[in-house]
Amino acid sequence: MARSKTKRSKFVAHADAGKVSALLLVPDDPIAVLVLGHGAGAGMEHANMQGIAEALAVQGIATMRYQFPYMERGGGRDRQEVTLSTIHNAVSHTIKKLPEVPVLAGGHSFGGRMTTIAQAEGPIGEVQGLICCSFPLHAPGRVSDHRIAHFADIKVPVLFLCGDRDTMMTYDLFEPAIAKMKHSRRKLATLHKIHTANHGYKVLKRTRTSPEPVFDEMARVARGWLDKKVL
Repeated sequence: MARSKTKRSKFVAHADAGKVSALLLVPDDPIAVLVLGHGAGAGMEHANMQGIAEALAVQGIATMRYQFPYMERGGGRDRQEVTLSTIHNAVSHTIKKLPEVPVLAGGHSFGGRMTTIAQAEGPIGEVQGLICCSFPLHAPGRVSDHRIAHFADIKVPVLFLCGDRDTMMTYDLFEPAIAKMKHSRRKLATLHKIHTANHGYKVLKRTRTSPEPVFDEMARVARGWLDKKVL
């Protein structure tokens, strides 16, 4: 995977928000491209976003990272209408860049959650599946499952990559809910728990049993899921 294949571009996020930046990373002969939204507090060039993108590239998966308008300009969070428009337009922008490559959508934390909403309300163009990294089921210490009420309206396969120490996840609520995600008798949700990882992918080195780096594990699982569930 070569850094020289990383390309910057811009696209219109929403009529009221103007253009935002995007970062395309393409390995040789990509099997798919993931349109990857960032978390609530850090943009597309955060180390975690870069780590995910580079690990996916090793597995043959291209990524289009992009900024939400509030992160591009600085300031408060956008209206949901603007956020969902940005996701749809990011996917359209990606398809123009890689028209022959199967397209996925998702993101880290906030980016992944909002992508599930967009897909449930949409669907999002030609998206064949979703990948959600560190899905934020609830705020820390405020256990609730209201953020997944829309999951019943998602009709494409979804991969959840979540740390088992994530304080924004309660598996006793999450696992029964995603087990019900089916379409035409087809199970849609796949959950992979990352041993000892927290919401930001930090692990407990003394107790983690796998020597595999977290982003490599996530990318390997994503590739296996793609081969089995999507492509």
